[in-house]
Amino acid sequence: MKNKLLLLFLSLVPLCAVAQEPTSTNIIGVGSSRILDTYINQEKYSGFGLTYLYIRDRARKEKRWNSVIEHELDISSTKDRSKDNQMMEGNYYLYWGRYRHWQFFGDRLLVQAGGLANVNLGFLYDTTASNNPAQARLSLNLMPAAIATYRFPLFGKQFALRYELNVPLVGVMFSPNYGQSYYEIFNRGNYDHNIVPTTFVSAPTFRQMLSLDWRTSEKWSLRIGYLGNYQQAEVNNLKQHVYVHRVMIGIVRHFPNSVRP
Repeated sequence: MKNKLLLLFLSLVPLCAVAQEPTSTNIIGVGSSRILDTYINQEKYSGFGLTYLYIRDRARKEKRWNSVIEHELDISSTKDRSKDNQMMEGNYYLYWGRYRHWQFFGDRLLVQAGGLANVNLGFLYDTTASNNPAQARLSLNLMPAAIATYRFPLFGKQFALRYELNVPLVGVMFSPNYGQSYYEIFNRGNYDHNIVPTTFVSAPTFRQMLSLDWRTSEKWSLRIGYLGNYQQAEVNNLKQHVYVHRVMIGIVRHFPNSVRP
């Protein structure tokens, strides 16, 4: 009986083994953008956008926790349904997360779960509007997050399929109130509930990324994938959203013999 328990324990050890390595990733993406902001007008805008994403995974060997930092920059040019009005969008997102990780199936499947803090700074600008042509974006969110990575061989090469999901929990954001101008806020100092607490109900923002890595060498991988970033909120009697869909391509650098990138 004792021998059977020992064999069972030894068979489970590889499932918990930590084989992570630090990585840094640079990828760019192109795709569609959809925008609505009722502070500017009631029209929905759609068009084309670009995204740059940098990911730094500070994994530590033989540690069950690791930190991930992501910088995302989005730029879009959109038009309304009549094609007469143009909306420009720019957003910078900073994500910092801590993850607990587990490995299964002989280290082929890596599952990470934890949480992250997200800071968003951006703008919207209607190039044709004369009244309230611009809107600022500033928010802070705490988000549960998970990453699953499955490594597998194919045609004598090593591949990894990766899926990342960030969902909303609580946060705080800046927003003018309905009918309030930026002149009233910043020149006259008329505060009107402009710093707004948010939850997954009032700001159901989430983000996902699916990618495939081809390990071309010990230090480099080629990554292709899809990024979906869905920013939305309904506060101060105003509705807003920025939906981003991107096809991504880039490179991943591995640091197999070091602690951090």
